[in-house]
Amino acid sequence: MKKMLLILVLALLALPSFSQKDSTLAPYKRFPGFPPISLLLPDGKSYFTKADLPKDKAVLLMLFNPSCSHCQEETKQITQHIDKFSNIHIVMATPMPLDSMLAFREKYKLANFKNITITQDNKTMMPTYFMINNLPFLAFYNRKKELIGTHEGSMTIEKLLATFKN
Repeated sequence: MKKMLLILVLALLALPSFSQKDSTLAPYKRFPGFPPISLLLPDGKSYFTKADLPKDKAVLLMLFNPSCSHCQEETKQITQHIDKFSNIHIVMATPMPLDSMLAFREKYKLANFKNITITQDNKTMMPTYFMINNLPFLAFYNRKKELIGTHEGSMTIEKLLATFKN
């Protein structure tokens, strides 16, 4: 009887060691490199992946909703200060339908900026990968494509750019 009780106690003590560690952490915190993206480009048939990122530039990954006023304002601020982003490639992604993404691209003339790539997250991978609660969502990556920070919600251009300098 004592042996059975001892085995039961040891089994109960060992049980937590089998649970997954950090299972509550968002995937981007467990795997801090640039995510394995496959985002639909405006042509509706080509995809933008990690391999398409410029090798020598930092990256701002922005998840947005075309109808979100904060996302619209963030985009407006970025395009008005695009000259300050010469060493930063901006990847904008939305899980919303392609037609709303295209209208957003046209409204803000995003096709005119060579360092902005607008895409559709048609597999809705990013909200889960980053555990996003608010838009716009910004993820900052250095030139080595290592995560240096994230931010949910609007951010001033000064703070946004300062994140890349820290």
